[in-house]
Amino acid sequence: MGIQTSLDAVQQAERLIDALRLADDLAFEASRDGGQRTIRVLQGALKGEDQVAAIAATHALAQIFDDEAEAVLVRLLSSKRTYLREHAAWALSSRLPRFDAVARLIRLVAAGEFAGMLAQRTLEKWIAATPDHIAVGLESALLGIDEPGPRARIVETLGLVRSRISGAPLMAIARDPGEADEVRVAAASAIGQRVGSGESEELLLALAAGDGPVADAARLGLVDIAAERHNTRRGAGLTVAQLFLHADIDPDLAQAGSGDNGGIATLLVRLGDALVARPADTDYPVDRVVTLSRGSVESALASLEELRLGGAGHSYGRVPLMVEPVQSASAWPLRVTARRGIRRVLRAAGPVDIIHLRMADVGSLAAVDAARELNIPAVFTVAPDPHAVIASMSLSGALNRTNFGAVDEREHFWFRTRLVQRIAANAAHTVLFPRPELKRDMLSLVGIDISAHPERHTIVPEGIDLGVVDRAVAEATAAVETPARAQLTALLEQLPPERRGLPLIVSVGRFHRVKGMATIVEAWAGGALKDRANLLLIGGNLDAPSADEREQLDLMDAIVPADGRAALGLLLPGHQPNDTVARWVAAVRRGIPGLAAPNGIYVCGSLKEEFGIALLEAMASGLIVVAPNGGGPATYVEQGVTGYLTSTWHVGMLAEAMTEALDAATAETSDDRAERSRRTVETSFTIQAMAGSLAAVYAYVHEQEIEHHAEPVSAP
Repeated sequence: MGIQTSLDAVQQAERLIDALRLADDLAFEASRDGGQRTIRVLQGALKGEDQVAAIAATHALAQIFDDEAEAVLVRLLSSKRTYLREHAAWALSSRLPRFDAVARLIRLVAAGEFAGMLAQRTLEKWIAATPDHIAVGLESALLGIDEPGPRARIVETLGLVRSRISGAPLMAIARDPGEADEVRVAAASAIGQRVGSGESEELLLALAAGDGPVADAARLGLVDIAAERHNTRRGAGLTVAQLFLHADIDPDLAQAGSGDNGGIATLLVRLGDALVARPADTDYPVDRVVTLSRGSVESALASLEELRLGGAGHSYGRVPLMVEPVQSASAWPLRVTARRGIRRVLRAAGPVDIIHLRMADVGSLAAVDAARELNIPAVFTVAPDPHAVIASMSLSGALNRTNFGAVDEREHFWFRTRLVQRIAANAAHTVLFPRPELKRDMLSLVGIDISAHPERHTIVPEGIDLGVVDRAVAEATAAVETPARAQLTALLEQLPPERRGLPLIVSVGRFHRVKGMATIVEAWAGGALKDRANLLLIGGNLDAPSADEREQLDLMDAIVPADGRAALGLLLPGHQPNDTVARWVAAVRRGIPGLAAPNGIYVCGSLKEEFGIALLEAMASGLIVVAPNGGGPATYVEQGVTGYLTSTWHVGMLAEAMTEALDAATAETSDDRAERSRRTVETSFTIQAMAGSLAAVYAYVHEQEIEHHAEPVSAP
């Protein structure tokens, strides 16, 4: 194609998602036809206003094996444009170590955040070839860094150097009471990875006898030193691990809707229970599920003991991140800590037969490395995320070529799209959500041709626990006075008299820009909808909101002042336990006399929704729903009958769909349509059906693994 033609294709692509995919072609052309002209063409793209092309050019330069191309990348590590520093640090990971880049990469590590993670990842790859050189560079950097945060990040990176040269400084830092706790924690955690060193174990034993975070890190380090690569536990069936790192997942789902505790947390609890409840009617039934999520050091140590002693059933493994909980977009610098914690749980629960990954996040990035080390095959649920978000933001005008790099600094779109491709390519099997044009979307958005090897892909719809919903509907129909109903009654009593008796528009989910909660408020408040219905948004930690939650609340407050929400009909109760949410959603359908009229509606304002657990629960409750017109919802929402599909990113279109849905709901005189909605869920979207499909996938993957390892190896 030629380098200029390939660059033109990136710059002229109609869709940003196409430009990201065409960047691979640009990199290929650069590798095929390197040289001075190619370098000049790519340098020209670096200077332009097209930030997508500039990022593509950065990665293309890394494919040219030429000293000048490498020099350009090294200079980009000091670029005034942060997004180019990030991508240069990432791009250099595909090259051999370059000594003049080490100091700049170390400076990025010290600065932290996403660029620091990428720089550390590159240094970790280079350590295999030049451990001593990098260790010396890291030690030298420590001489000029006194701030605890940067110093701890350098020490953590030094801990990745397994040569003897790094052992002495780590030991000295760990035992030095003059060092800040977070620096000593980084050193103690690294020492715990040095299996076989008696001196290391003695130091950790001494530190563990104390109190505080350093003692916590030492206790975890002792667990790591003592851990065997494979446990001896062996049940009758498979052990499957599933992971969502950004939630405090509990069996009671008490934190649903807070922070990142969204539908995925609910799903993993219900799914794990359903998988182990299945009768042993297959060759390889699942008899144990281990759900990994974050937790404190105390809960992590307790869960490790339970996992070692436990038998069949649904267990929970905690991964201590050693910091206060952060949102998923900000968690990338926790990669090393997460990897150690995940590996620790998998070893304690071992042997684990399969790990199921679902997100393009730091948890999956860390889990891939841990699973590879422990030889655990991965099943990956592939979805066009963040691909669909990029497409939606492009359509709305929020994302374009001149601001892509700046947005990418926050959302890490480029890295996440490549992470999806990498995990999918290396997974033993991929699971796909139903979509109206699944084959087309996977090819055009993600770049995966699912028809090439259909045996490697299985379509599995998500499912809900219909029993929970049915109980909630029965209680709402009979007006049973439960604590959840009393809570909702008290909430509705905050409404002024003139607003009592209106139907409710309800939405459930995290307060995050992707979920579109503020967009729902804008659509409701901007016209006649506000006079016809009250709006109930269930989710978010209102007492201590995260940055993402604060952003959504600020946007809502600009539309409806915080001190006048209830007076205008906006109710924000914060996150609620899953069973409470089910009862409230059922009450939206049946109403509460004198406070809320029956026949309300459910609205999902997400920029993208891969499937939609909360939507399915609302449909099972009998509500008419409003949902995004792409992804999973378009496969089960019957337009104009059980719901209304629309461009949820467009406020006007969302308001129009909400109006149509409310008109249809208030005009109903029978339960016929509500029963049709429930039948849709019952027929295809129960958690039991999902568990059955996945059990078959796990059995197939395990059988393939056995056959693969049983194959004779030919002599060289």
